[in-house]
Amino acid sequence: MQIGEISKRTGVSISTLRYYDKHGLLKNVNRTKGGIRVFTDADIEALQMIHCLKSSGLTIQDIKQFMDWCALGDETIDTRLNFMYKQEENIKNQINLLTKSLKLIEFKQWYYETAKKEGTEQHVKNMKVSEYPSHIQKLYKETHER
Repeated sequence: MQIGEISKRTGVSISTLRYYDKHGLLKNVNRTKGGIRVFTDADIEALQMIHCLKSSGLTIQDIKQFMDWCALGDETIDTRLNFMYKQEENIKNQINLLTKSLKLIEFKQWYYETAKKEGTEQHVKNMKVSEYPSHIQKLYKETHER
């Protein structure tokens, strides 16, 4: 498959594919005699891994390091496994932070919807937490109390 087909198939732009190849993230991409990149199913798998690692917050340098370990083969299995455990922990931490952020946003949506309905923010500020709807009390406690 040529670069345009891979771009359509994976959703990765042609310029990004070229960037990944230039920076050594895609190992040994074949080329025709005319220099045109020809991608294989193994390259698609590598792109999926690169996308996963990138979307989980890793830098290009960290992704390249991981791809270099993959290219070394069996001697780096332990290193790659430990890397995956560490990345799993990082992702779980990100999920926890995002979940807390989402709860605060949900609370603020209720807050502003109530202020809008009452015509003033002061109405909500004067409310006691016990006067909030029960699901909003829960959000408030999860986001405001430590």
